[in-house]
Amino acid sequence: MSDTVELDRPQTRGRLRPLTPLLGAEVFGLDLRRPLDGAARVALRKALLDHKVLVFREQQIDDEQQIAFSRVFGQVTPAHPIQNGPRHRPEIKQSVLTRDRDEYAGFDLDVDHPLRPALRPRGPVGWHIDITFVANPASVTLLRGVEIPDVGGDTLFANLEALYNSLSPSLRSWLDTLQAIHVRDDAAVGRPPTARFDGREPGPFAALHPLVRIHPDTGRKHLFLASAFVKAIHGLGPRESAALLDHLNGELAGRADLHARVRWNEGDLVVWDNRAVAHAGPIDPKFVQGERIVHRTTVEGDLPRGPDGFVSRSLVGELFNTID
Repeated sequence: MSDTVELDRPQTRGRLRPLTPLLGAEVFGLDLRRPLDGAARVALRKALLDHKVLVFREQQIDDEQQIAFSRVFGQVTPAHPIQNGPRHRPEIKQSVLTRDRDEYAGFDLDVDHPLRPALRPRGPVGWHIDITFVANPASVTLLRGVEIPDVGGDTLFANLEALYNSLSPSLRSWLDTLQAIHVRDDAAVGRPPTARFDGREPGPFAALHPLVRIHPDTGRKHLFLASAFVKAIHGLGPRESAALLDHLNGELAGRADLHARVRWNEGDLVVWDNRAVAHAGPIDPKFVQGERIVHRTTVEGDLPRGPDGFVSRSLVGELFNTID
């Protein structure tokens, strides 16, 4: 592993191997069942800022240990603003492929459901940033492979800092001034949500976000683009908005040089900076043979801020809360 690099402090014993020159790293030498000292926590937080996606291979941890490790990065939220976690572990969002394969089928307008609003995501594969339909999306996401098929079920990640920097200076200057409307309304597409255990409203949600956000820790600019949730650009006409989103989503999905692909094993824990990357996965759910079960936790986020000083705000629904 000649490309392996030491974490900041040798006593952490963890080592990193980059996945690509621009995005992601595998982490070796850490057993997440054991408590991490302060130096290791600091080193991991810095590694996440540097690489944006960290892959801890074949960790033998359970839900409680995943929740505890999530706190390395901040306060933990409930499973989801709309969907409940288990009553005994409300922080855990369980995704089961055979159960959830049609989660977004309600967005399809077809001859059997001709009155559904046409709310399909603009762009292929369902690229998104987690939970952007609230004004304070999660800052960090952790996803653990509980049951993984032999083949398929991979997750793609895109570097949103590099994507922003790849655009022309004139386009970047314009994007710096724009805001996008992010929406999730399950009831409108025939999937009314069940009541949340904590008594909070399970939607609908809508938020207004800068199209470019300043990362609160690095100060760098990132395209804040979630194809699955962005419905329009504020202040543009419908055709103008659609044309701009089609272009940006095409860049997001089409720039393979800015992507990293994570192939899963059971026990893998993938941690990503939800402020700096978009992801899509599983990318091939219709073709996967076998079950795919993953458990997710998320860490509290702030209100995104744009280069022009605009701060995200709720349009419909409340802020996402924490459990800690």
